[in-house]
Amino acid sequence: MSYTALYRTWRPQTLKDVVGQIHVSKTLKNALTTGQVAHAYLFCGPRGTGKTSSAKVLAKAVNCLNLDNGEPCNECSHCQAINEGNFLDVFEIDAASNRGIDEIRDIRDKVKFAPSQGKCKVYIIDEVHMLTQEAFNALLKTLEEPPKHVMFILATTEPQKNSFNYSFTLSKV
Repeated sequence: MSYTALYRTWRPQTLKDVVGQIHVSKTLKNALTTGQVAHAYLFCGPRGTGKTSSAKVLAKAVNCLNLDNGEPCNECSHCQAINEGNFLDVFEIDAASNRGIDEIRDIRDKVKFAPSQGKCKVYIIDEVHMLTQEAFNALLKTLEEPPKHVMFILATTEPQKNSFNYSFTLSKV
């Protein structure tokens, strides 16, 4: 018998499913509907408030083949692959474990390449405040001038620890 954590089993699959974040869901839905999605987002909040879940739904929405009023369909091949964790263009990085400059340089090298499966490569960097100063500096250039086919979603429980000025680079949610 395989074990799956409850938060993975019951993770929201659409923006309307994200509980307690109506303003965030509405902002993201409006951006998706109008085609004004930013190239980078910073999701801030305490543990368990839906930062990673919202990031995964956003990654799914920007790659969905049948986007419906800003919501992913969860039925197309892209949505299914993202739900199963098999989509080649969505990357989730835990900055608490992969916090060094080498990991960020690896990302910086890979963003140059076009998406292999979807419309957009999405890098979700969770606990971004755990990156070293050198890693922040390496990431900053890419955040300021990313290729058009790349989106970064940074999630943190401690936004005050981020040591670079993200006010012009990221859309803070």
